[in-house]
This record gives sequence, C-alpha cells and structure tokens, in this order.
Amino acid sequence: MFYAVLAALATANLGSAKHSGVIGLFDRYFVKTGLLSKELNKALHRAFDLRQQGDYGEATVAVDAEDAAEVLESAEMFLAAIQSYLKQLE
Repeated sequence: MFYAVLAALATANLGSAKHSGVIGLFDRYFVKTGLLSKELNKALHRAFDLRQQGDYGEATVAVDAEDAAEVLESAEMFLAAIQSYLKQLE
C-alpha cells in the first residue's frame, strides 16, 4: 500500500522520506480533495497502525491472523483503487 501511495504521489510531484509524511500527503492531496475515497484513508491508516504495532509494539502484543486477513483484504481493495486512479491519468 505504501509503494502504491508513493506512485500516486509521484503523479503530483509529491513525496516524503517518512511513512507518516507519505500518509499525510495522501490524506491531504487525494482524500480531502475527493480524488480518492475516505475508505482508502481508513484502510491505509489501519495497515500503518498494525505495522507500527507489529514492528515496534510490546512483544506481548502481536498482530493476529484475523487482523492480518483484514488488512490483506483492504490492501487488495486499496491497490485496485490506486491502479484505477493511475490508469485514468494515462
């Protein structure tokens, strides 16, 4: 999802070195302007939060299979939406 957002941002000559910066630009440029849906915003934030939890959270707090399946499904929807957006620009 992160790299899909980077591709979309590149079409507007935008980018950031940090994940949080990329997400902020995505929200500001694509979601708040209505170019892409708020559902995509929620999916991206959920995936980022779970990544943070899995990578940097306490050892006793793990991402479970249900959360992983939910994020995978959301990621597939997210990627399809970004691909559709990028094809519109061709």
